[in-house]
Amino acid sequence: MGGRCLLRAQAGNSPGSSRFRRVPTRKKACAVGMEQCTHGTRGGADRQACRENEAFRRMLRKAWAIDYLCGRNCQKQTMIYHIAEYLDRAIDLPGAGMFNYISFRSAMAIVFSLLIGMVFGKSIIRLLQRRQIGEEIRNLGLEGQLQKKGTPTMGGLIILAAILVPVLLFADLTNIYVQLMLATTVWLGLLGFLDDYIKVFRKKKEGLNGRFKILGQVMLGLVVGTTMWASPQIVSREPSTSRTADAERVEAMDLGNQRKVIYLTPAEKSTATTVPFFKNSELDYRDLIPVEGQFGDTLGWLFYVLVAVCIITAVSNGANLTDGLDGLAAGVSAAIGVVLGILAYLSGNVIYADYLSIMNIPGSGELLVFAGAFVGALLGFLWYNSYPAQVFMGDTGSLAIGGIIATFALLIRKELLLPILCGIFVVESASVIIQVVWFKYTKHKYGEGRRVFLMSPLHHHYQKKGYFEVKIVTRFWIVQLLLAAITLMTLKIR
Repeated sequence: MGGRCLLRAQAGNSPGSSRFRRVPTRKKACAVGMEQCTHGTRGGADRQACRENEAFRRMLRKAWAIDYLCGRNCQKQTMIYHIAEYLDRAIDLPGAGMFNYISFRSAMAIVFSLLIGMVFGKSIIRLLQRRQIGEEIRNLGLEGQLQKKGTPTMGGLIILAAILVPVLLFADLTNIYVQLMLATTVWLGLLGFLDDYIKVFRKKKEGLNGRFKILGQVMLGLVVGTTMWASPQIVSREPSTSRTADAERVEAMDLGNQRKVIYLTPAEKSTATTVPFFKNSELDYRDLIPVEGQFGDTLGWLFYVLVAVCIITAVSNGANLTDGLDGLAAGVSAAIGVVLGILAYLSGNVIYADYLSIMNIPGSGELLVFAGAFVGALLGFLWYNSYPAQVFMGDTGSLAIGGIIATFALLIRKELLLPILCGIFVVESASVIIQVVWFKYTKHKYGEGRRVFLMSPLHHHYQKKGYFEVKIVTRFWIVQLLLAAITLMTLKIR
């Protein structure tokens, strides 16, 4: 393969719309160029030079849709990539081009986060023990409850470290979606840390005042919603059934290494989101505003920001309420993270988005790296948090986990799937709301408060009924796996 690899992007049908860009001719550069059209950048490619290499063709059939590349350059702006690129120039490092592939970087994120949680988790637990950062347990009459007294809390620090380090190493830090996920992780991690700090060192069991917690979650929702409104990088496209003048023509390689032409609507700012169980049907929040013109568009985005605030607040608190038994919140959230990662990859891939008739969100495929770090961190933490727990995540972990899940779903326009995917969070939260409302109502009406459940959240109700903690957690995990499967099925059952 001599000379240079020529990349060509075509938009619409106008002869003047073609744009050409040249990149180096090394195999990895050609691989990058041939995959560029598959993951969200406009246009096809002159692939003749690369196809002459049969070994490369075999590799392409396996990795045809692995990498998403931004429209301006072929190389990911990852920290580890620049290190590998330097070593490649200095000592001709084999395999340096692998860091251009989403699949490789996602796998590395999983491995690194898992190892960080397992290897350094023990050191963090010992540090918490030396600092006497232990959980204060109120006697609620639950079996085995008092045995947990003094168990280190603030273990969410393990989760945060295991997420942030791999993401900073392997994710494209110029990607707006990655930036928002990092901001969410840090912000809610700090909010939860402050809550745990007040509980442990100030000896206030209530921790941070609930109003300040809600305020912190609302502020994050405003930041996420406003950024999605204002950022020009956050756009969406939909498959076009007709070859219209303004449709974007995308050439990509399918699984059989055959060229496929797909037409997409132009990338645009949109408040649309995916509606489960309905084909070719998106809910546009703008349509809910009965006002025409630019003012109506503004009101539509303001409504979307309000939705983002409500979702982040609800899911974050739902995860916090679910964190009540050893391994429960971590196991449930890991399954949720796997599904979100799959949905992000499908949304960022032109061919899959076209096949499944879902919105194509350029750049969202990069979230697969974050999802890998998220799942790996939870599994690494579960190594120490499984029954009997050696450490509790505390609000440092639970608030951050819920916020990550909510923000992730908003970014890939799948927030309406959360009632299904996060069904455990929904039921746990509902049990608390029902218990409190019914108790207050009956106390006002009969002079004596009555309860629907033996205790809320729901997992404590089953403890009161005599179920062993391990059995409750295992069954909740099984239900979560079922909900995860149903969520993925909504992509086809429409």
